[in-house]
Amino acid sequence: MDRKNKDASPMKTIPGGVCAAKGFTAAGVHCGIRKNKVKKDLALILSDRPAAAACVYTTNLVQGAPIAVTRAHVQDGYARAILCNSGNANTCNADGVEIAEAMCSLLAAECGIQPTDVIIGSTGVIGQPLPLAPIQAGMPALVQALGDHSDDAAEAIMTTDLKKKELAVAFEVEGKTCRLGGIAKGSGMIHPNMATMLVFLTTDVAIDPQMLHKALLGDVQDTFNMISVDGDTSTNDMVSILANGAAENPIIQGPGPGYTAFCQALRQVTAYLCRSIAKDGEGATKLIECHVVGADSRDTARTAAKAVVCSNLFKAAMFGADANWGRVLCALGYSGAPLDMGRVDVQFTSQAGTVAVCKDGAGIPFSEEAAKAVLSQDEIRVEIQLNSGACEATAWGCDLTYDYVKINGDYRT
Repeated sequence: MDRKNKDASPMKTIPGGVCAAKGFTAAGVHCGIRKNKVKKDLALILSDRPAAAACVYTTNLVQGAPIAVTRAHVQDGYARAILCNSGNANTCNADGVEIAEAMCSLLAAECGIQPTDVIIGSTGVIGQPLPLAPIQAGMPALVQALGDHSDDAAEAIMTTDLKKKELAVAFEVEGKTCRLGGIAKGSGMIHPNMATMLVFLTTDVAIDPQMLHKALLGDVQDTFNMISVDGDTSTNDMVSILANGAAENPIIQGPGPGYTAFCQALRQVTAYLCRSIAKDGEGATKLIECHVVGADSRDTARTAAKAVVCSNLFKAAMFGADANWGRVLCALGYSGAPLDMGRVDVQFTSQAGTVAVCKDGAGIPFSEEAAKAVLSQDEIRVEIQLNSGACEATAWGCDLTYDYVKINGDYRT
């Protein structure tokens, strides 16, 4: 999908998050899973009508019970609700599937829908039993709180996140105004190869479930699979999208202008959420964006970009604002991407300017003072020119700091 397509419909950012699309409401409450009563721990997104549904799941072989339940529920390509708790991952528990199914049944009874219409998610500590009692007690209040409350839902799915992550856009499909919004959580256990976090998307576009899944799967390859915070792939995480057709556009059943417009809107939201997740990495002080151009293939560009943002040595250098460009080439060298190191150029860019540090695979003179200024900003772009083709890719990550170790040294307590 080419984001520069001249046939693209006008697109603008709008408020509302997952409630921006017609027919969707959301809520977030504290039910008691978390000891801290100030922190919300149960989120709900509900469509007022059946919606096409698609999900992409973690590749970790150890998967949370919610993943298994959701896979079964969306096999028919439709759903009505997304229910998610924070504070407990419901993973590696003997009764995990039973608890996840019970959560869906509790919601279904309260909302008048089928349990199989529910996408279920959990995030938090692994290996601790998830108590059903607080969820059961809190379900009526959660459903009663439904409204234009995307921000509450975004807050309720947070764990070590410091900031809520949400965005919505409006666009046109064959003369009909459509909307697409999303919320996300993710701060630690973030690493490419889907999944790396929880992302919930809603849209009022009318689209066939197969085309919805195709769009999501294609988008993930260039967005959520291109993030890394710490190299750990989570057990629970997924990207889910509901499309309820309330915009009343002619249903998208195949490639064409409508599908292109939808994919472009999806990319705008997911790319924003990717940047937000990477920037809010545990202990992070800087967002790192690595843009690789001049590759012989998209796979080469992706592999190269991911290797750089995954390098702990490079991430540590960015924390110290050290222009140690050799760590970039080192990461490229072990990435497995077919590269000609004698053609590689590297430069660092931020609001403070640009400093070129490598040309044709060799160091070039540069001002350490200027480089320090560039790398002292909170958003840094690593620009790599491979000079071997016309393909490109972008990956997102963050610096590696002392606070990352502090946060994860006592995560359970």
